[in-house]
Amino acid sequence: MEPVIGIIGGSGVYQIDGLENAQWRAVETPFGAPSDEILTGELNGVKMAFLPRHGRGHVHTPSTVPYRANIAALKALGVTDIVALSAVGSLQEAYAPGDFLIVDQYIDRTFAREKTFFGTGLVGHVPFAHPTCARLGKLCGEAARGAGVRVHDKGTYVAMEGPQFSTLAESRLYRQWGADVIGMTGMPEAKLAREAEICYACVAMITDYDCWHPGHDAVDVAQVVATLTANSGNARATVAGIAARVSARDICPCGCNRSLDGAIMTAPSARDPEMVKALKSVAGRVM
Repeated sequence: MEPVIGIIGGSGVYQIDGLENAQWRAVETPFGAPSDEILTGELNGVKMAFLPRHGRGHVHTPSTVPYRANIAALKALGVTDIVALSAVGSLQEAYAPGDFLIVDQYIDRTFAREKTFFGTGLVGHVPFAHPTCARLGKLCGEAARGAGVRVHDKGTYVAMEGPQFSTLAESRLYRQWGADVIGMTGMPEAKLAREAEICYACVAMITDYDCWHPGHDAVDVAQVVATLTANSGNARATVAGIAARVSARDICPCGCNRSLDGAIMTAPSARDPEMVKALKSVAGRVM
């Protein structure tokens, strides 16, 4: 299977450099419209699909991002691998603003979002002990290092609801839990990618130390944007490096593209026809 890389651009990342045959495409899904049109093209001979998570101009809050439609739209375009670029705060002294961290675990603290494609009339449970694709994450780390970025190869991401930043008590609590970075968009994005059988990796771009740090007792948008601007070139160079490293394959070693094997619990005779119709867009392989 030839790879098609989907890039979900977070805060500060609204384009891909060097994309050939580029065109913005509107994609409708059974779960509504995605955050924006999707920019498709080729980079280093690899098909790409770029989606600005918050929409061009940054119009969606972390809670109003249409996560289900975003993943379903990328699936409809044949995306096999999603690389999510996300701005985060650091919860550890060793992870400094300007560094990139390749996420391998999540703690989901969100509460106001649709977190699954499944529902009443069609129930499914996918494995999620290892929520990101190790193969794709390794490629992301290599690409970021090739761009000259200081990279941390693994870490735990706390997904908070937002849009407010953390209280000091919350920031201290997450540090006690052993979390490494904190952001507002990692969930349910990773969960939905798993249900859609798409390999998913998150490149967390550290912008600040959150409010726990003595030198960062308050986080503000200006500080975040300043670091994002400085890192935007590194993010685009990382994307180019990923395209140069990804290769064709049939089965992901992590099993990401077979995650629905045995996942659907509802008997065929009891399935809601409307749910079946909607789910075919992301789970057609097992429907």
